[in-house]
Amino acid sequence: GKEAIFSNAIIAMLTIGGQQLFSFFTFSCPCHTGQNLIYGLAFLGVPALILLIVGYALNSQTWRLVTGKSSPLQEAKPNKLLQCNLICFVLCSITGRALVAPVTWLAVTLINGSYYVCAMSEFVSVPYYGANVTVSEHKTTLAEFPCSQLVPPELTRARDEVILLLRYQSQVAGWFLIAVVVITVFLSYCLASCLSPLSFLHFRYWINYVHNEQELFDEAMDQHSRLYAMQHVKKFFGFVPGSTKVKAIRIPSLREWQAISGLAFLKRVDEEHYDYSLLHDWALRESATGKYLETDEDP
Repeated sequence: GKEAIFSNAIIAMLTIGGQQLFSFFTFSCPCHTGQNLIYGLAFLGVPALILLIVGYALNSQTWRLVTGKSSPLQEAKPNKLLQCNLICFVLCSITGRALVAPVTWLAVTLINGSYYVCAMSEFVSVPYYGANVTVSEHKTTLAEFPCSQLVPPELTRARDEVILLLRYQSQVAGWFLIAVVVITVFLSYCLASCLSPLSFLHFRYWINYVHNEQELFDEAMDQHSRLYAMQHVKKFFGFVPGSTKVKAIRIPSLREWQAISGLAFLKRVDEEHYDYSLLHDWALRESATGKYLETDEDP
């Protein structure tokens, strides 16, 4: 939908801005044999890998897929083929969203060319600047080409030609990557539309329904959890938070303070329910008896 396109555009723009800042402040080619390749590929690949992992981690569908189980309300023997198709569809959708940032990073860095020039400089074939140069000296000289201050004046022309060649290769690779991604996205949308059992307008309605359902569910979940938590807080302190007329407050005992303090994650009560916190556990187990203090003034 439009929101997905807009969010992808925002992610791409932020990635481009981050790449420019990252390159400006941190990238400095070592210009040394054997180190250029590792350094250049690290700057190309590691941020892209991190962005890919973050893209997976920030997508709620990932965690639905990881933690999801078949509903007991569904048929006892679900269609395995249908389940596999659904999992593949969800994985493709998640991967498509997760690839936006790393692909943008790779495309921008390749078009920029600096990382590729650093990584590949020592592997360029330049036979014409010295007949009596050994292979080792040849590679050492080439590795220094990304650092103009290290190149002797007589090799300036050779260096310029090597840098131009490498930038050409890098930029062609960048535009080729962009073209492949655009074509793949277009063909994926075409394939999804052809295989969809819904008509164009019905598909748009379904997208809107899912979006609105999730929005309303989140609002109801927030309100429900607040009301549920409020009952437990009220039981502990003796009044509803936010009340303007509080006639009495409850004074929790030391044992009760200790019962709700500490660290806890989830406590399974039965096969269907959990206690979400220590206060929740206390409120369900203990009665609200104890010391109360009357108050005639509002805070």
